[in-house]
Amino acid sequence: YHEWYDMKVRTLKIQRQMFAEEERELTKAEYERLLNVAEKKNERLYLLMQTICSTGIRISELNFITLEAIQRGKADIQAKGKRRTVFFPKRLCHMLKEYAKKQGIKKGAIFVTKGGLPMNRSNIWASMKSLCGEANVSEEKVFPHNLRHLFARTYYSQQKDIVRLADI
Repeated sequence: YHEWYDMKVRTLKIQRQMFAEEERELTKAEYERLLNVAEKKNERLYLLMQTICSTGIRISELNFITLEAIQRGKADIQAKGKRRTVFFPKRLCHMLKEYAKKQGIKKGAIFVTKGGLPMNRSNIWASMKSLCGEANVSEEKVFPHNLRHLFARTYYSQQKDIVRLADI
């Protein structure tokens, strides 16, 4: 303003925390308890949780999980200006094909509401929270993105390849 360039205020950038707080991370045992309850109560949620935890996809990428993608065994995902291919385990493909057949899904998105609309974050969040009591898992640990974290932790613990994990 007065050409006092040495007096310029700079913004402070605070780097995001690299690791989540341990008490908020979902363990494999807790995940399995949630799956057991979901399998009895809500098949769609059970398969959705399996899909996220088997592939590491984001909730916003669920609309790319289509019957056509399942039949190919992979989904081409375009999001946030990037494109990547997500591969589905054979067992998951089989389970999702059976589910689509039972639900009368002939094409398009697998995970839809009763009205046929794609499921959104709030549908999934509420459904997952409803499992907590019976599964004996803290509600603070149960949210969709934690399944993605569990995928990443499991992958890294087995492969020890952070570069490949970043690609996935």
